[in-house]
Amino acid sequence: MHGIDVSHYQSVIEWDTVADQGFHFAFIKATEGETHRDSLFCRNWDELGRVGLKRGAYHFFRPTISALNQAENFADLVELEAGDLPPVLDVEVIDGVSKVELINGIRTWLYSVEIKYDIKPIIYTNYKFYHQYLLGHFDDYPLWLAKYNHRRPRLAGGKEWNFWQYGNKGQIKGVEGYVDYNVFNGELEDLEAFCLEEPPARILSGL
Repeated sequence: MHGIDVSHYQSVIEWDTVADQGFHFAFIKATEGETHRDSLFCRNWDELGRVGLKRGAYHFFRPTISALNQAENFADLVELEAGDLPPVLDVEVIDGVSKVELINGIRTWLYSVEIKYDIKPIIYTNYKFYHQYLLGHFDDYPLWLAKYNHRRPRLAGGKEWNFWQYGNKGQIKGVEGYVDYNVFNGELEDLEAFCLEEPPARILSGL
C-alpha cells in the first residue's frame, strides 16, 4: 500500500492525476507550532476526500512551544471523518530543549489529541532521531519512520513501524517538484482497519 506526503511546498496538486497512479493514501501538512497553518491544507484535505484517497493530517512539533497550544492549533483546524487516517505528530527537531522536556511535550500533545479524536495519533520521525530520543517511549503509539534506503528498517527493541517513508525524491504526474514516497506495513484491509471508524463525538471536542 503506497502513498505520498506533501505540504504547500508542492504547490497546487492535481489530485485526480495522483489518484490515477495507484496510490492508496496521502499525508498532508496541517499545522506547525502554536499558530502556523499550511496555506494549502484545506484545499488538499477536501480534494483527497473528493478523489477517495485515504487522507491523514500532520503537525510539525516545536519543542520550545507549549504542547497544549500546539495541540489546540491542530484540533481547531482538522476535522476527521470515518475512513481518515489518525492524526500525526511530526517530531524531528529538539530546538535546544532537554530530552525530558521533549518527551513530556510529545506526551502532552499525543494525550490531548487522542482525547479530541478518540484514536491514538501516529508519531513520525526519522531513524536516527527515533533511536536517539524516542526509543523506549511511546511504544503503544503507531510509528511512521523515515529512512531513505531500499532495505526494510529494523528498530532496536523490536518495535514494528506502521508506515515507512523510504524516499524523498519522488516525481509523479500532477505534482510539481519532489514528493516523499511511503509504504504501509500491511494489506488493504489492514489499512482500512487502521483508519478512524467513526467521527469523533462532539462531546470530546474540548480542545
